[in-house]
Amino acid sequence: MTFSVERVRADFPLLNREVNGQPLAYLDSAASAQKPEAVINAEAEFYRHGYAAVHRGIHTLSAEATASMEQVRQRAATFLNARSAEELVFVRGTTEGINLVANSWGNANVGAGDNIIVSAMEHHANIVPWQMLCARVGAQLRVIPLNQDGTLQLDAIPGLFDERTRLLAITQVSNVLGTENPIAALTALAHQHGAKVLVDGAQAVMHHPVTCRRWSATFTPSPPTSCTVPPASACSTSSRTFCRRWRRGKGAGR
Repeated sequence: MTFSVERVRADFPLLNREVNGQPLAYLDSAASAQKPEAVINAEAEFYRHGYAAVHRGIHTLSAEATASMEQVRQRAATFLNARSAEELVFVRGTTEGINLVANSWGNANVGAGDNIIVSAMEHHANIVPWQMLCARVGAQLRVIPLNQDGTLQLDAIPGLFDERTRLLAITQVSNVLGTENPIAALTALAHQHGAKVLVDGAQAVMHHPVTCRRWSATFTPSPPTSCTVPPASACSTSSRTFCRRWRRGKGAGR
């Protein structure tokens, strides 16, 4: 099948603009992707004819909005290969998803003398929350070094784990280098040491099938902004057991 650039561009209204007298070539989708006509229209239709609070009302609009949201949760679970839609938590983006894990699961499960492992290729969103958590509780942040070609120094990784390792937080695909990491092997290694795994799927979810069940990763934040969907649509998956055992990071209503 022939790939038509013109047909793809036609789906995105903003690409009809000219910038400096030239057709717009938007190359910043890794940070925030433009939205296609179908997404814009669906959002506008909801705000015009269906907007209401979800899970908080007994009137018709609330019931319809709740049903629509749960349908999206189910479709997202299928897309992410989650075991159940109950494993998905809607967040505003990957950054909030990682902070949610750090401030709920992390506060309850990481203590003084423990350690968390990240890599040198991580986005700030997968470094700073762990730095803050370690500073709060007296834990250590360990960093997987890189080779000169931007890949992980795989030989160095086993030596970073010990009986006090609580979490491996690792990107599937680097946002800067494009490096793809061996997530299945890293997850297996972490589990050998009793550690949980958070996979940052921000740069991978739109290019590769997500295999949460095969990885057995505890947390998999996946972004909306890089996937041409609204910015309040990201999902963070974990097992239902961990969802029930999380310590709340925020109180009050939805």
